[in-house]
Amino acid sequence: MPSYRVTITIGRLAPGVRPDAVLPAAAEAAAEFATVEASDVSVVRGAARLVVRFAEDDDEVALAIGNQVVAVTGALAEPLNWVVTVRQGGRWYPVH
Repeated sequence: MPSYRVTITIGRLAPGVRPDAVLPAAAEAAAEFATVEASDVSVVRGAARLVVRFAEDDDEVALAIGNQVVAVTGALAEPLNWVVTVRQGGRWYPVH
């Protein structure tokens, strides 16, 4: 089963949202539809970047899961940009 990940660059948090609440909510959104393999948050070029990796059989379903994760995250923090990628060999490629 292929491994996918949704990567979201995060802007401002919604009022009253704690920073440590965003990643678990994003991972739970993906877990409603797929097996979550990993989740992480890091700072890249001064911006928070959230990554949720999950297993799925189909690109179209993976994109739908990515949309769900972005929607849930968007209720907590501003998603500046995002992408769903699939692992092929040792590299990650955008899913269209």
